[in-house]
Amino acid sequence: MTSTGQDSTTNRQRRSRHNPHSPSHNSSVISKRGVKKGAVPRSSPSLAEVKKKGRMKKLSQAAEQDLIMGLQELDLNLEPKALSGTGLVFEEQLNEFHCLWDDSFPECPERLHAIKEQLTQEGLLDRCISFQARSAKKEELMLVHSLEYIDLMETTQYMNEAELRILANTYDSVYLHPNSYTCACLASGSVLRLVDAVLGAKVRNGMAVIRPPGHHAQHNLMDGYCMFNHVAVAARYAQQKHDIQRVLIVDWDVHHGQGTQFTFDQDPSVLYFSIHRYEHGQFWPHLKASNWSATGFGRGQGYNINVPWNQVGMRDADYIAAFLRILLPVALEFQPQLVLVAAGYDALQGDPKGKMAATPAGFAQLTHMLMGLAGGKLILSLEGGYNYRSLAEGVSASLHTLLGDPCPMLESPGAPCLSARTSISCTLVALKPFWEVLMQSAETLEEDCVEKDKEEGPWEPPVPQIMAWPMLCARTGLIYDRRMMNHYNLWDNHHPEMPQRISRIMCHLEGLGLTERCLTLPARPATDAELLTCHRWGWNHLTAHQCSSHASSAEYIARLRATENMKTRELHREGANFDSIYICPSTFTCAQLATGAVCRLVEAVLAGEVLNGTAVVRPPGHHAEWDAACGFCFFNSVAVAARHAQAISGHALRILIVDWDIHHGNGTQHIFEDDPSVLYMSLHRYDHGTFFPMGNEGASSQIGQAPGVGFTVNVAWNGPRMGDPDYLAAWHRLVLPIAYEFNPELVLVSAGFDAAQGDPLGGCQVSPEGYAHLTHLLMGLANGRIILILEGGYNLTSISESMAACTRTLLGDPPPLLGPLRPPLSGALASISETVHVHRRYWRSLRIRKVEDKEEEPSNSGLVTKKEPQPANPGSAKGMARPEENILEAGMGKATSASPVEESIPGQAKSEIATVELAKDKSLEKAPDSQTPEEKLLGEAAGGQDLDDSKLMGFGDTDEATFYAVTPLPWCPHLTAVCPIPAAGLDVTQPCQDCGSLQENWVCLSCYQVCCGRYINAHMIQHHEDLGHPLVLSFVDLSTWCYHCQAYVHHQALLDVKNLAHQNKFGEDMPRPH
Repeated sequence: MTSTGQDSTTNRQRRSRHNPHSPSHNSSVISKRGVKKGAVPRSSPSLAEVKKKGRMKKLSQAAEQDLIMGLQELDLNLEPKALSGTGLVFEEQLNEFHCLWDDSFPECPERLHAIKEQLTQEGLLDRCISFQARSAKKEELMLVHSLEYIDLMETTQYMNEAELRILANTYDSVYLHPNSYTCACLASGSVLRLVDAVLGAKVRNGMAVIRPPGHHAQHNLMDGYCMFNHVAVAARYAQQKHDIQRVLIVDWDVHHGQGTQFTFDQDPSVLYFSIHRYEHGQFWPHLKASNWSATGFGRGQGYNINVPWNQVGMRDADYIAAFLRILLPVALEFQPQLVLVAAGYDALQGDPKGKMAATPAGFAQLTHMLMGLAGGKLILSLEGGYNYRSLAEGVSASLHTLLGDPCPMLESPGAPCLSARTSISCTLVALKPFWEVLMQSAETLEEDCVEKDKEEGPWEPPVPQIMAWPMLCARTGLIYDRRMMNHYNLWDNHHPEMPQRISRIMCHLEGLGLTERCLTLPARPATDAELLTCHRWGWNHLTAHQCSSHASSAEYIARLRATENMKTRELHREGANFDSIYICPSTFTCAQLATGAVCRLVEAVLAGEVLNGTAVVRPPGHHAEWDAACGFCFFNSVAVAARHAQAISGHALRILIVDWDIHHGNGTQHIFEDDPSVLYMSLHRYDHGTFFPMGNEGASSQIGQAPGVGFTVNVAWNGPRMGDPDYLAAWHRLVLPIAYEFNPELVLVSAGFDAAQGDPLGGCQVSPEGYAHLTHLLMGLANGRIILILEGGYNLTSISESMAACTRTLLGDPPPLLGPLRPPLSGALASISETVHVHRRYWRSLRIRKVEDKEEEPSNSGLVTKKEPQPANPGSAKGMARPEENILEAGMGKATSASPVEESIPGQAKSEIATVELAKDKSLEKAPDSQTPEEKLLGEAAGGQDLDDSKLMGFGDTDEATFYAVTPLPWCPHLTAVCPIPAAGLDVTQPCQDCGSLQENWVCLSCYQVCCGRYINAHMIQHHEDLGHPLVLSFVDLSTWCYHCQAYVHHQALLDVKNLAHQNKFGEDMPRPH
């Protein structure tokens, strides 16, 4: 007897989830369907065999039950209890120094006064665990600094003002006070106090609100307001005292922490990441070592990461993109045991030095991302920040996040700007030889979309955001009702979608004490009105013939309700009318209850009753179509919940649905495919259309229908064995960039756990820890309003452990440490890349280009010190910064900030971009215009010469022009639009049909009309927008451009038309590559 009885007579053509043609990964694989048409029937067992099997099964069930009861009596949960609490060091004594000769010096006691006032006002001081500051000992400071230097600083306690000023002037951008040494020792000791507390398991994380800052201080050198390098000392201290092997230092101060970099640039045990204003060396500290090309030396090469910002006004989206594309992937490969942050807040909007546009909410996001590393062992150490209000709000936002409060929504997250994408790309190129996760890049060099000109307008400061932190009675809601176990298969009690799925999950949650930490909510059945919001007449999707042949939604609901009174044989027959479905008398009630339970949880989250939630429900829902059950699913719970959320909020709430079930959620996709208010993102096994639900519905090319085009995103895995590295790569490169750009107000997760290790259907290898990390990263969105809804998952142990890991994370526990991660599979990267190619025209956050930046030497005339220059006034004590001095010069005993070693040059191996230096020919000189080099590089009319399958493009305005070889796509899905060449052939001298121009003309390969390119009158662009024809051929260099893919294409199907154009242009056939 099969799991579902007779073969389906439905007109749907979907097949079983079990594909006999896919690679066999598990001999116990169970299909969603039983016997299909044409299958060889199994012979019936004898009566004796049946009785024997029944006795053995009964005995095994009894033994299993005894084992479970025995285990429940034991405390086998050997996992350490999750730490709680945030440590805070705030010492008033640190305000007992200031600049004696310049009352306007930016680094002043008022900074800490403003912070204390803000923290007191928001009640944060009382919520933290306070630690008394202590002074760092000399031997602790000597872990980074020389004894001679420390002794010199110690003598400053006994100097008068004149002596202090003379000594201070031998350094760059510092002042000295008799209390400077004492306070600097106290500041370093404060960070060490938190290191002991975090690594000693007294608190989960912490923050040191200290001054003076420290990240510019070097081995024997004061620099940039800094005397001792607090985070560097703390890193060495953690290694020496606590036997920590790997430390990550993140420096988000707007100034590069050159002191920290020089301390560790030959040390592979410390990974240093700095994101800072650089402006091609024009911004302090004016060092080439601050550029992306400085990756470290010797064994430390690759462990120094610089992301240099080359313009002001950088926003939250730029910082988030750098974290997602660079820091998080590398950090997960590095696997730090402790994370230290040089937390300067001078990149916030309004800071007089940084002139950036980041917001406190943006820094909350960065803090949240870092909390997923090192088991949550995270310490922030205050560095810069000189606008008192923004500084105080930035510290407050980070502290809220450390305490577990949800990240505020970003007002206008948008996408990273072109300059940011260029900087990120350059850093990726420099790091690629050193990190496996970056070696197999998912993207190739591509063209920016035509919309780029719109995003690069004049920068305008955003309106300051007023942040509100929700006050919640409970953090995580949990909904479950054992009545949902009444849905079961009458004919096959080994069917994978069994009642024990939810009972085992709840048993595991109770055993770990997680249910006690959640607010348990009562389930309720969904109303017909709620069900009809999704299971209704599909006018937008059906033809007239289809409409006439389908039952209305009300009839579908009535049809399912009628099964409550059917006999067994009728139920069997009715189930066979759908794909991979069984029905029992309680099915309708259970499906109605599962959907209503999710709606109840949505109500609790939107009302602020809870922050987030978990719905342990069955039957699952994401396969259910508007008018048909499918794949174990009857009502589409997540879709109904989304519509319910929009209904009770009173507007088209922006909702992100992430579906990580191993099977594509065809029903959810169809319900929302024309709705831009719901972004549906699915990661699933596709296997080139042979994995359930079969066909092309889950292909990456499925992007939605107008006006919802671009709001359906499919990552289609084409094989088994996908694991944590593959899903995390998809999160970093695709899911989160799009999600932040979409900026949802609610996140719903179709949380199927059949991609987990050991699942009999999925064949994949995602761990419970991996699911915890995916959940944690999603929690930064939507003000933390996220709900996980159980879908599939058929290994009872796997789903129980995975749901528990996700629930812990929702409750605020840090994600557990991941084991050593292999690089993402090449097949996984190919799938991610395919989706990126499809969607980069709709989402600017995906347009990271592999383009190398041309390093520029800082010009002496543009150098300024970290301090603002003062007006020249011989009679004034101000004017400490002298603009006429070059701070990189060492003279008259003046200390230099330059690196003691030469700059690192990254290896050339594995670079995907060929850079060719050519002597600049006078014939290439052009009059200056307003376009940036990046703008000249990109676009369908980029020019250059056709070199085999590549295209060389150059940046001008330099003594030596840099050319970039662009590798075109070897294939694109729009080649079918190429039509046969007209009988009249081609005429490459033909003018533009609209303006008569003879320059930079292109021919459409669909209709063979000739129009000019974008740098003439852009008539070919207009032609594409009017008619939608995708592929065009350049009469200048015979390159082919696809507007839909936003990329050059070189394929066999294009050779005939290219060859004909070559004959017409040069009088001979096009040379073929050997």
